[in-house]
Amino acid sequence: MSNLKDDLASLRIDQNARASRGRRGIWITVLLVAIVIAAAGWIWSTRVEAVPVKAAAVVAQTGGGAAPGAVLNASGYVTARRRATVSSKVTGKVLEVFVEEGKAVQKGQVLAKLDDSQMRAALSVALAQLETAHRGAAEDEAKLREAELTLARREQLVKDQVISKSELDAARAEVESLRARISVAQQQIKVSESLVSQRRTDLVDMQVRAPFDGVAISKDAQPGEMISPVSAGGGFTRSGIATIVDMSSLEIEVDVSESYINRVRPGQPIEAVLDAYPDWRIPAHVITTVPTADRQKATVRVRIGFEQLDPRILPDMGVKVSFLNERRAEESATPRAKLVVPSSAIRTANGRSIVFVLRDDRVERRAIGVGAAIGDQVEVLSGVSAGERVVVDGPQTLKDGDKVKVQ
Repeated sequence: MSNLKDDLASLRIDQNARASRGRRGIWITVLLVAIVIAAAGWIWSTRVEAVPVKAAAVVAQTGGGAAPGAVLNASGYVTARRRATVSSKVTGKVLEVFVEEGKAVQKGQVLAKLDDSQMRAALSVALAQLETAHRGAAEDEAKLREAELTLARREQLVKDQVISKSELDAARAEVESLRARISVAQQQIKVSESLVSQRRTDLVDMQVRAPFDGVAISKDAQPGEMISPVSAGGGFTRSGIATIVDMSSLEIEVDVSESYINRVRPGQPIEAVLDAYPDWRIPAHVITTVPTADRQKATVRVRIGFEQLDPRILPDMGVKVSFLNERRAEESATPRAKLVVPSSAIRTANGRSIVFVLRDDRVERRAIGVGAAIGDQVEVLSGVSAGERVVVDGPQTLKDGDKVKVQ
């Protein structure tokens, strides 16, 4: 019996050991669960699909502002004082066009040729009439020489009392008649020569020539079309071959409010900035003030000349000008650079302007200070640096830290 009790006692479980093993199992389970959760989070974060976006760089601009020392600012356009849409003197059919847009042309250069078949036929008729007039005059001159000889013989015969005086008078009348006919023939010759000259001029007019040196900025007609010096035939008849601009006659025209026109004087130095080249400051001067005002706009037009022309200056370009106090020998100091971003990059959140800045493949939300709008761009006063890239096209649900893919 004692042996049975000893055996049962040996099978009894120690409660302290059992509790220790239970606590160890719980910790192991908790650790395994944490590892599984961390692994799942890592897998999810690495496999999340990147959001497609478009980005643009933050750009530093230095031009476009008013020049230091300016007493007045205005805007206008580049214009050409010599500009012509070249047409023909007569209505005709275009056979060939020898000019293209952007090509330089010389004064007198043939720009187009019209159908001249009718003009050549008319010239041939005029030449034939002139030849006929010359032949008729030559025939009358030969008859006049014969009549003068006859008159001389009859005068001698009258002296010798061989023939009567009436025969002498008839001879004299014949001479006078032939002289009159020759005079008429000479006038006919002059008329025929004038007609030939006119037909030759008409033939020359079938070639359209450049009126001055310049550059063709448009080609308005094609071979086969009808052209006329006046608008005729609706849309089926052209009124010009090409438009020629004398690039040496480029200047600026601006409208100045009549309230400030007293600040403008002839010869006044100007600093011009083309909209196409905001960093390029062009020296210029006032040519004159057009002596009339626009009563509807209350402005006065001012003509401004460039100090030196440049191939980059083109007709009808937009330009901003600053009227200066005095002419400066050197360019003024470079103006402060300003940062600009596309207006589409700026969003509003909680009443503040923000942008999303690219950081590798993630975006960082930044609060910024904004300034004036410059076309489709906005000046940024704070929050970003030049060269950083910002999102300009992305989903409205984009948030800080999102993974993105730049398209």
